[in-house]
Amino acid sequence: MSSRRQQRAASRQTIERNLREILTPEGVPVRVELAARGDRAAAVIIDLLIMAVCMIVSVLGITIITGFSGIGRFGFILILLVFFFLRNFYFMFFELKWQGQTPGKRRLGLKVIDRFGRPLSSEAVFARNMMREIEIFLPMGILFSGSATGISGLMQFFAFVWAMTLVCLPMMNKDNLRAGDLIAGTLVVREPKIILAADMTEASRDADGETQPEFVFTQTQLDAYGVYELQTLEALLRNKSPEGGEKRQIAGKAIMKKIGWPDPVPARKMDAFLTCYYQTLRKRLESQLLMGRRKEDKFDVGNKAG
Repeated sequence: MSSRRQQRAASRQTIERNLREILTPEGVPVRVELAARGDRAAAVIIDLLIMAVCMIVSVLGITIITGFSGIGRFGFILILLVFFFLRNFYFMFFELKWQGQTPGKRRLGLKVIDRFGRPLSSEAVFARNMMREIEIFLPMGILFSGSATGISGLMQFFAFVWAMTLVCLPMMNKDNLRAGDLIAGTLVVREPKIILAADMTEASRDADGETQPEFVFTQTQLDAYGVYELQTLEALLRNKSPEGGEKRQIAGKAIMKKIGWPDPVPARKMDAFLTCYYQTLRKRLESQLLMGRRKEDKFDVGNKAG
């Protein structure tokens, strides 16, 4: 048992070292866990393998269509176009379509987010992926095609040093940022898990003795409010004056009516109810912010990225 506790303690210390707090433009602090360097490398390898498979399938398809013996200039141009689009737009396409994820990142539960708490923009995605050309593809192209293109051995050596310096850059800063992240203002993190309803019940059964929350809210009940109401509720909870207590009673009854809370809450438990609702709503909004969605207030039904 002691060894398990030590392992859990070591695991939690590692997670805490990788935790960062981002203050969003709405003033909501969001805690994120940095993606491990090994996981990032594995995600890139998965994506490169997918690209390789797509390239092989495309070449076979073009060869079959144009004829094995007469692929000719047209078929060769098609192959070059496929290679060009895969190399330049694979990462951009998926990170835009899946809000900061590629198939490799999705497989390993990683996500690209804005380092300053804003929704991930297309400009940031473009910038970080254009840098990938300079970081990886260009030096690798020089390395592996040097003899065929007449590039000198010295140039190949400098290309190798350049590639290794940029590949090792995430090891040289505490946030594991590569050159593309530094330029685009992005961060690669573990995808946040939304803990709601039944999931919260499971989380409460942790071996360290955490208790089940007294009040459990559904996703619909949490979607009733946005960032503005969260900040207002936080201010109410911080107000410990008698007047603040009266306001919390009024606010609690209003929230219960708004979300359709089925059971009456005694006045002595109202602070516990509001605190639990605040904590769960905050987790919900933080998760939405990292997914590129932002609910400004209870009137914001679109909940779109801003």
